[in-house]
Amino acid sequence: MIIRIILFSIAMAAISSSTLASTLSDIELFDSAASHYKNKNYSVALKLYKEAAGKGIAEAQLNLGIMYDLGQGVPQDYAEAVKWYRLAAEQGLDLAQFNLGKMYDLGQGVPQDYAQAVKWFRLAAQQGFADAQDSLGVMHVKGQGVVQDYTEAAKWFRLAAEQGSAYAQEHLGKLYYDGLGVPQDYAESIKWFRLAAKKELSQSQFSLGSMYNNGEGVPQDYAEAVEWFRLAAQQGLAKAQFNLGMMFRLGKGVPQDYVEAVKWFRLAAQQGLAQAQFGLSLMYASGQGVLQDGAKAYQWAIFAAVSGDAGYIKSRDSLAEILSPEKIARAQKMARDCLANNMNGCD
Repeated sequence: MIIRIILFSIAMAAISSSTLASTLSDIELFDSAASHYKNKNYSVALKLYKEAAGKGIAEAQLNLGIMYDLGQGVPQDYAEAVKWYRLAAEQGLDLAQFNLGKMYDLGQGVPQDYAQAVKWFRLAAQQGFADAQDSLGVMHVKGQGVVQDYTEAAKWFRLAAEQGSAYAQEHLGKLYYDGLGVPQDYAESIKWFRLAAKKELSQSQFSLGSMYNNGEGVPQDYAEAVEWFRLAAQQGLAKAQFNLGMMFRLGKGVPQDYVEAVKWFRLAAQQGLAQAQFGLSLMYASGQGVLQDGAKAYQWAIFAAVSGDAGYIKSRDSLAEILSPEKIARAQKMARDCLANNMNGCD
């Protein structure tokens, strides 16, 4: 959930421009609460926010909801957070409307209710709140609380994307790539993915790398693909790690380097990506980038075969036909130990 605390001058401006007949003491009370919150004096901030919230100050109600939501100065209590978000949301505070929508979306403090989530997202979105616009777009893509409508989703993603929302830019790029709600347009897809990728969204970095690798919307450029795969891989995205490993294995955009390929295959394999587990099995079977080891090849083939892919199952069974019973038993034990250690230290 995107949660923010309203502080100082922002709070002062918001209160003074609201329909509440706030007095100077109300503003000073809120400002004092915000100051204590900033300094992490949560128990004092909570007390002051409660006093201000009791006077109907929407910003205090919102911030009080956030403190219950995060468990700051008080035990975490989603139901209490919902109560305060609702009071602020009913006064028209867009962030409170968005947070209340997220509570309904996730079923935190209230029964999960997508229709209610959509209601509150829409109210905030209509005020121009970018995160709510993006969330409303997501609900239209998924058909949650509304009839599935990609055109409507594209409308809300665009409004948020044009405000600089990285997630909305990524979502809009995906719609252009798939031709959902908008005409398929790889160049437009690239445009939005690039904006999100520059804001370090790993999925957009991966998508941009894939489009350079395939020459979709841009001239094919393996070196550029490698750079975007690397950025996503360094953030831990398993499929980017696998793709980067493949680029090193094949020598596309980088000098061929089996050791580097094994490194990236291993990182993705440890996250459970079957393609990478199969790739690592092949590297051990062939002795590329590692010492040849039939037992380790079989160990990773076992994991890959769990995915149910017929090719991976066939590879596992083919290895079993040529390995000794002792090596098979060793591989099975290594696989069990690997699982027991949450896929860490599997070699």
